[in-house]
Amino acid sequence: MKLAQTRDVVDGVLLLNKPRGLSSQQAVGCIKRLFSAKKAGHTGTLDPLADGLLPIGLGEATKFTQFLLDADKTYLATIALGAVTTTGDAEGEVLKERLVDLSREQIDQVIPKFIGAITQVPPMYSAIKLNGKPLYTYARNGQSIDRESRSIFINSLEVIDFIGSSLTVRVSCSKGTYIRVLAEDIGDALQCGAHLASLTREQAGQFRLSDAIGIDELERLDLAARRALLKPLDSFADTLPVLKLVDADKSRLLKGQSVTIEQIINSQYRLFGLNGEFFGVGAVLDGVLSAQRLLNTQLSIKSLKELE
Repeated sequence: MKLAQTRDVVDGVLLLNKPRGLSSQQAVGCIKRLFSAKKAGHTGTLDPLADGLLPIGLGEATKFTQFLLDADKTYLATIALGAVTTTGDAEGEVLKERLVDLSREQIDQVIPKFIGAITQVPPMYSAIKLNGKPLYTYARNGQSIDRESRSIFINSLEVIDFIGSSLTVRVSCSKGTYIRVLAEDIGDALQCGAHLASLTREQAGQFRLSDAIGIDELERLDLAARRALLKPLDSFADTLPVLKLVDADKSRLLKGQSVTIEQIINSQYRLFGLNGEFFGVGAVLDGVLSAQRLLNTQLSIKSLKELE
């Protein structure tokens, strides 16, 4: 009889280079196994078709994933012009095909129309829920549900390559952006149709793909070496300013009480004790500090750069 693996309380952030063919949840499962960790969660789904940066929080770090879920993302996307599919990407069946005869000038005239504030209609093949079920379950049953358009923001959209019917772009965008829909909308604007052929997430908030590690490389390391790669558990929130508190104020927050803080601007803060231990995130409003997310345990982390 095979005994179940004993898993530990492991806290920190891993920047994973997710391979294609693996869902985000499957990737999280792999990381839990490789780190022998009890708890882990990702910070924004990457479809199995996509690869690239997937930041994963382990243990207490999962409390702060929202800061990265809300952050802007950057993708390298290859768009196949001239073919429309059922899913908007290369996994779907081709519905319509058209010969592509476009110039670079025509591409350059259309691309700027998708920069700035635009709207998108979420795809049927998405995890958005209706009556407790994700839309893709309806789509797989042949049903099409009316969806309301959503406002998103495209910070930049750069043409990287254009050869024949293959268009590669780099897009920086707000949360909630569907690159599959963007590919389809670009195809519509070019009057040839299109679908997403491949997608790589290059950046999420302050994190970059160049700093991520792949599953194959992790598997070649022992457990201690893997855990040594983890970033501090406040990393998802490390764009917030630091607020250091005396023990008495820290104790009040941990008991659910607010603290009067004079001459501090209204903002969210990472909360640290005087000894440099991170213990949560709070917000100051009109001189009153309230806790928002606190650690269950008092864990000391290395955040010397912020505390210098």
